[in-house]
Amino acid sequence: MVRQLDENTFIEGQIGPDDIARFKALGVTLVVNNRPDGEDEGQPLSADIEAAVRSAGMEYRHVPIARGMGPSDVEAMREAIHAAGDGKLLAFCRSGNRSTLAWAVAKSEDGVEREELERCAQGAGFSLDPVAHLLRDPN
Repeated sequence: MVRQLDENTFIEGQIGPDDIARFKALGVTLVVNNRPDGEDEGQPLSADIEAAVRSAGMEYRHVPIARGMGPSDVEAMREAIHAAGDGKLLAFCRSGNRSTLAWAVAKSEDGVEREELERCAQGAGFSLDPVAHLLRDPN
């Protein structure tokens, strides 16, 4: 089930190549895969999803986050958000949680207030508690 965090960002659990047309119809211009290949048996490969995304005329980034989010993951997510520009970004992982956390920390690094990030995440059914210590406080 696709969820919207802000006007330009959608979050989803695991997707496959057959899902790409649905996201293109939503106006998605860039897809970010936050899952490492081989995390679960039967999981679609990043290369297969990338091929479907590119053949639909959209951009693709693979930012696999395994065993916690590091500074390079946050920076790669920031770069993806910036690359999407005025287009829409879809980030996905197993459940959407990892992608939401990466989005929140990246947006915080860009100066978005913690309260706004929490409101967006909660509206989509996610908690930012695991990364609360990484989010900017107001002031």
